[in-house]
Amino acid sequence: MIYADNAATTKMSRTAVDAMLPFMEEVFGNPSSLYAAGQRAAEALQSARERVAACIGASPKEITFTSGGSEADNQAILSAAQMGARQGKTHIVSTAFEHHAVLHTLKKLEGQGFEVELLPVGPLGTVTSRQVEQAIRPNTCLVTVMYANNEIGSVLPVGEIGAVCREKRVLFHTDAVQAAGHLPIDTAGQSIDLLSLSAHKFHGPKGVGALYVRQGVPLASLIEGGAQERGKRAGTENVPGIMGMAAALEEACAHMEENTLRVSALRDRLIEGLCNIPHCALNGDPVNRLPGNVNFCFEGIEGESLLLLLDDRGICASSGSACTSGALDPSHVLLAIGRPHEVAHGSLRLSLCETNTDQDVDAILKAVPEIVDYLRGMSPLWKDKISGKKAFVL
Repeated sequence: MIYADNAATTKMSRTAVDAMLPFMEEVFGNPSSLYAAGQRAAEALQSARERVAACIGASPKEITFTSGGSEADNQAILSAAQMGARQGKTHIVSTAFEHHAVLHTLKKLEGQGFEVELLPVGPLGTVTSRQVEQAIRPNTCLVTVMYANNEIGSVLPVGEIGAVCREKRVLFHTDAVQAAGHLPIDTAGQSIDLLSLSAHKFHGPKGVGALYVRQGVPLASLIEGGAQERGKRAGTENVPGIMGMAAALEEACAHMEENTLRVSALRDRLIEGLCNIPHCALNGDPVNRLPGNVNFCFEGIEGESLLLLLDDRGICASSGSACTSGALDPSHVLLAIGRPHEVAHGSLRLSLCETNTDQDVDAILKAVPEIVDYLRGMSPLWKDKISGKKAFVL
């Protein structure tokens, strides 16, 4: 099997598994308990908090453990909105191609009287700090812009946007789920107030994540109950998962430079080869993109058929976000960058990691053109385009 869907989830590393096992079998106490077994778990929890914080330039007190990126996004945005409402500020700035964990939360806030402004992202899938600056008003309570897009891989100028928000005294949240462990993050240097990450995107376990909250920013509770996580996230902490996340993030950050060089080279060779397929287009910024992200549209085919035929050849890929893989509508990300519905339906996302090989790329470059040709050969629409009855889009 060739696994090329690392943006959806990654295989857990041996380092993460080994870090988790002692906290399943030996140090299994509840970290809120006062006896020695519980305090051993509490000490491990604090160690993990310190290690996660160090990886993103934060203080341990600024890290709240969550169930993943979606919960962290929800808590960050709802907390900022609650703070804004108390100050009479109900305007929020975001982008048109955020993850649905952000967009759906913003939609919920619109129902509560907030005004949400979604900035256009242009054909390369990015926004500028100037766009953000022009959108900020006296009643803006939050800017939430993702660090890197989960579908097309575009990396946004988070540091520049953070600087504008800090100057304007507006809270800045970034969904860094795709960036953490793959791109350098410095929450202090980039003027980030709130940041979300998820362990299973960098070879950690599923069901665990973290929310960075700059000291001084009030955090509202989503889950009421006990006093865990300084009273801001009730429920007994998932100590094994948190230990696995800390170990995986440390490992990813320690090897980030070498992994980036290797994976980017595979990505670029894959992009170069797929560009030879007629009537296709690369989606996202060709330069400022995640090291492992390759996203194409192929005119005249359906993405789902392409994925199923790739699966028959042992290649795991996707057509967009795994969170919306059951949806029949075209990707909102591709529509946001200007792809027409017809073309957006024929998309393919390949996301590589450091365990992929040149042989994997060779196999993908052999399979994709053959399958695209096969699908186009069965398409009446494609025959109309070839004959000149209908115009090509790409």
